[in-house]
Amino acid sequence: MEVTTSIYKEPVEGRVTLRKLNLDGDRQSDLTVHGGKDKAVYCYPAAHYEYWKAKLPGRELPLGSFGENFTLDGPLEQSIHLGDRFSVGAAEVVVTQPRLPCYKLGIRFDSDQMVRRFLDSRRTGFYLAVLREGDVGTGDEVAPIGLDPNAVPVSEITRLYIAKEYGREDTLAVRRALNVEALPSSWKTYFEEKLSRLRV
Repeated sequence: MEVTTSIYKEPVEGRVTLRKLNLDGDRQSDLTVHGGKDKAVYCYPAAHYEYWKAKLPGRELPLGSFGENFTLDGPLEQSIHLGDRFSVGAAEVVVTQPRLPCYKLGIRFDSDQMVRRFLDSRRTGFYLAVLREGDVGTGDEVAPIGLDPNAVPVSEITRLYIAKEYGREDTLAVRRALNVEALPSSWKTYFEEKLSRLRV
């Protein structure tokens, strides 16, 4: 079977224009599951590489191994919230959702177990939408310019996505998430249906 994927990344020198749908030169391959304005940029914290080097001994893990556009030397998913806005280079971006891995991550790592291991690790990284296009480059600071008042961490929305049951605090967190303008409609539909279905 032949699979088309853009998960294999290489470092880029110089400045690159970040546009509403992607970075110049990095078009998404399968728009049925990837891409679109809510997934214009995939970010992955550099700190997670130490975890994966321990879990995947002997495997080379150069930056970009998880298909990220930006490898970030900065906050983890617990400190990044849905709807938080940042400047990077000349661009402005907003956090939209965590990454839910697909089978192509398994292909990238030659392991059918990698998708489950990635999700179980809660080291998902997160996606950005582009509010203002502009040039970006290696070494640019990702600087906060606005924190979403609902304060739902990326790590929390991932946990709530997977959870089989909700308690009262979980329900309140989901309702806060539903108020985040940047959360894509597909996620809002998922959580609205889950609230109506789960015992709370």
